[in-house]
Amino acid sequence: MFDLTLSFDNGPEPEVTPLVLDTLRARGLLATFFVLGRKVAEPGGMELARRAHAEGHHIGNHTWNHATPLGEITEPGAAAAEIRRTQELIEPLAHPDRLFRPFGGGGNLDRRLLNPEALETLLDDGFTCVLWNAVPRDWAEPEEWCERALEQCASQPWTLLVLHDLPTGAMAHLGRFLDLAADRGARFRQDFPPDCVPLRRGHLAHDMTGYVTAGATG
Repeated sequence: MFDLTLSFDNGPEPEVTPLVLDTLRARGLLATFFVLGRKVAEPGGMELARRAHAEGHHIGNHTWNHATPLGEITEPGAAAAEIRRTQELIEPLAHPDRLFRPFGGGGNLDRRLLNPEALETLLDDGFTCVLWNAVPRDWAEPEEWCERALEQCASQPWTLLVLHDLPTGAMAHLGRFLDLAADRGARFRQDFPPDCVPLRRGHLAHDMTGYVTAGATG
């Protein structure tokens, strides 16, 4: 038996997100979608975000562009804009805890995640920072990720899995993964492992210095 929380990053995508939503709905499962602001702003993007929200999924902020990890941004104001511009757009759908997920380029959990300005924005604006403890690299190996994800789930009591509703073909295997996980004793849940939430509603729950470029405190 193991606990499993599902999350999907980098959408919404008109060619993929509906399949993901259909697959989850067919099994009565709920997840969190960490969306990109620029994709929500594209034609059909807001409609997909609304559908996910209406079906009980959490909507979180995954920056506007997802172009450069916030910890590598040096231009003043740019990191704050990546966060706030997206939040303003999704606010009617956003979880009350103002869920935010940074990105490190390939699932890295290190100082690439945030710069001091980004951390200050999260603190000042009352965000909840949600990280992860399992990245099966579905975007890179769309045919092989299921087995890796199952191994990661089996290796720890509570997995917060990062998947991507991107047009790579990976999500064609989502149903198979969910069924295999259920067969192996997965208890699906929508909340997050405490160790993956270092910042909750603008208050530090864990030390974040390892996730912030030099110059930040916490």
